[in-house]
Amino acid sequence: MGFLDAIEACNRHDLSGYLPFVVDGLTVGRVRPGFSQILAQWKQVFSVSAERVELLTWEENLQRRSAPLAAVLTELVEQGVLSHLHGEQYAATASGRNEGRVLIDRAAAAYFGIRAFGQHINGFVRAEDGIRMWLGRRSDDRRHFPGQLDHLAAGGLPYGIGLQENLAKECWEEAGIVPGLALTAVPVGAVTYVADTKKGLKPDTLYCYDLELPSDFQPRCMDGEVQDFLLWPLSRVMESVRDRGAFKQNCNLVIIDFLIRHGYLGPDDENYLELVAGLHPPLP
Repeated sequence: MGFLDAIEACNRHDLSGYLPFVVDGLTVGRVRPGFSQILAQWKQVFSVSAERVELLTWEENLQRRSAPLAAVLTELVEQGVLSHLHGEQYAATASGRNEGRVLIDRAAAAYFGIRAFGQHINGFVRAEDGIRMWLGRRSDDRRHFPGQLDHLAAGGLPYGIGLQENLAKECWEEAGIVPGLALTAVPVGAVTYVADTKKGLKPDTLYCYDLELPSDFQPRCMDGEVQDFLLWPLSRVMESVRDRGAFKQNCNLVIIDFLIRHGYLGPDDENYLELVAGLHPPLP
């Protein structure tokens, strides 16, 4: 495995296996044909054809227009199609995060193939031998990626919460970083990826942050999502991304971006231009 392999692993997809999910005449997601046939039982909520799935809505208010879809998701859980609902809402959008057309529970986002947004924080310290990065190992009871390495703090961006507020919340919950320190994190860009998953399509955007921490900082997990923390030299981080597949997959993208920006991966790498481009594929 190499750095380019890590990027390609997050971008394996075939859009021909999906139908457009349309709201207000705009494609805001992608739905597998099998799932579309399940949705077809709610004829008052969806118009389902061989070409697309359209949400039937006449409400202007975002909350009211989302209520019928929320009721369908609850019934899908009762039918066993969905395992659970998360309780956080994502806004289905054809463009920016703040231009949502309908709200969808986070647990159902991939089934509808909507764009999801998240924040990943590169927590690091400067030591005599160079940069060291703080990592968290996900708890073994996590529903997704149990036991795998993760960023010091990271999370999805639900509807109705600002970037700084969500960043401070995730930093506190996952690593015990107080808001005053968390908000010194520097926004450094974003990475995108489009992946096929068991549930459906994930066209995601991750906002990236660099957070330089004091040398005596010691993270503490406040919500049970992390079982332990590791402070690794970047050489070991690089090795784990390149060779071992130890990280939750989308973390690899944010770490590769960090390595490029801090000069640990440079133009002398034979795949440098492919790596740079591979971190920013266009979203469908």
